[in-house]
Amino acid sequence: MKIVIQDLKKSFIQGKKTITVLDDLFLEIHSGEVIALLGKSGSGKSTLLSLLAGLEKPDSGTICYDNIDLTKLSEDDLCNWRARQLGIVFQQFNLIPHLTALENVVLPLEINGIHYTEPALDWLKEVGLEARVNHLPLMLSGGEQQRVAIARALVANPPLLLADEPTGNLDNETGKLIIEILFKIVREKKMTMIIVTHDEELAMRADRIIRLSGGRCHS
Repeated sequence: MKIVIQDLKKSFIQGKKTITVLDDLFLEIHSGEVIALLGKSGSGKSTLLSLLAGLEKPDSGTICYDNIDLTKLSEDDLCNWRARQLGIVFQQFNLIPHLTALENVVLPLEINGIHYTEPALDWLKEVGLEARVNHLPLMLSGGEQQRVAIARALVANPPLLLADEPTGNLDNETGKLIIEILFKIVREKKMTMIIVTHDEELAMRADRIIRLSGGRCHS
C-alpha cells in the first residue's frame, strides 16, 4: 500500500484567529515502510494521523492509498475502508470498560462480518495475554491494556497501522516492552506503520524519520 499525500492543508478556528496546522504538506510512504513522525507539541502530528485515518477532513489536498483518495470517500465508504485497511493504537487505550479483553479484540472482526473468536484469541496469545482473555480493562495493568489495544488494532490483519504516542501513558520499562511487541509484529507481517513519538531513540528504529515543522514534513 503506497500512500501519497499532496498539497494537504488543515486549519482550525480559535476565537477570532485561524491557526494553520498543516500547510501544503507533501509526503510519500511506501508499502511496508515504518515511519517515525516527530515534532514539537502543536506541530500537527496527531492532526496528520487523524487525516490519514479519515477521522478528519482536510481543508484541501489529497490523501491517496494506492488509487483511492480518502478525501473523496463518503462516511460509509470511509468506515468500510477503515475496517479492512487500518489499525489504530492510541496513547489512551480506548478499551470499552464493560467488555473483556477478548470481547474488545473481537469488535473489529464483527464489524467485518466475522463472528468467531479464534483470530482474537490468536492475537491475544501473540501479545502474551492468553491468560487474561476474560479480564475487564480495570483488572489489567496499563501495559496489559495497551497490549489488548494492539491486538484489537491488528486482529483484522490491516496493511496499515497508525500509532499515536502508544507508550505515552506507560512507564519506561513497560513502554519498551510495548515497542518491542509492535515492531516485532509489524516487521514479521511486513505492515506499513506510522508512529508518532517524542522519543528520538524509538524513532531511530524506524526506516525513516519525518519531522513536522511549519506545517510541512522534513526528512
